[in-house]
Amino acid sequence: MTKNIKVALAGAGAFGIKHLDGIRNIDGVEVVSLVSRELAKTKEVADTYGIGHVTTDLADSLALSEVDAVILCTPTQMHAEQSLACLKAGKHVQVEIPLADSLKDAQAVVDLAKQTGLVAMCGHTRRFNPSHQYVKQRISAGTFNIQQMDVQTYFFRRTNTNALGQPRSWTDHLLWHHAAHTVDLFAYQCGSPIVQANAVQGPIHPTLGIAMDMSIQLKAQSGAICTLSLSFNNDGPLGTYFRYIGDSATYIARYDDLFTGKEEKIDVSQVAVSMNGIELQDREFFAAIREGREPNASVASVLPCYQVLHQLEQQLG
Repeated sequence: MTKNIKVALAGAGAFGIKHLDGIRNIDGVEVVSLVSRELAKTKEVADTYGIGHVTTDLADSLALSEVDAVILCTPTQMHAEQSLACLKAGKHVQVEIPLADSLKDAQAVVDLAKQTGLVAMCGHTRRFNPSHQYVKQRISAGTFNIQQMDVQTYFFRRTNTNALGQPRSWTDHLLWHHAAHTVDLFAYQCGSPIVQANAVQGPIHPTLGIAMDMSIQLKAQSGAICTLSLSFNNDGPLGTYFRYIGDSATYIARYDDLFTGKEEKIDVSQVAVSMNGIELQDREFFAAIREGREPNASVASVLPCYQVLHQLEQQLG
């Protein structure tokens, strides 16, 4: 009988909870340590999920010999540094998107992962959503080719709050976080590198210090194009919506759900073992650990995304 993979999870906020819910459905995996900034809230979450060890310091979890792997759902600005700490401690690591907020830091994680041979993965969830997997399968079968992707990433965040509407201690970023989803997915679905990228942004928010609106254009070597609109000013339906315009069909993806261009729902329930993209992402992480292989969305495989984000940042000045 294969032993359980024992996991430490850092970040007991909105996304950490999504991972805990997903892991509940995965056999042979046990979360044994929970790390977060506020001890009382962390204990509350730990009690709900039956997690024995609670701390506010990742180093405490890394010091536990029983911990095999770490999932990082912490603020963007901590991702690279914490990923490096996990690898140095001999732990497999999955870090939520983005891998880093600079190309230099992303490259450092890729280099150390290669050196250690440990599984190092980044949470590029769109690769795992059943909706996008369905489209990928059509592309792989040769029955659909992308001509254009039209993507809208819209939130209402004029104050610094998380996905649950709670105050947050760190600032999110349209380019290094939200655009990363689409930049990576576009190249991944096309099976073709991005050869052209342009960006413009709106005014910088006076207190948050970030652009609240951004527009990005991409072109793949295959000839396919992508137009991405991002906003933290949108007071309406929130989230990211992908329109795939192809040579044989149009698809609209809303997270795990998929529709035709005429808003007819497509059954994607048989695409994978779950309809939950986060759970599928975690399943890939743990399978790669057990099988001693590189996972889909390994830090090395997503590095080209961060190279493009770096180019766009240089354009934006």
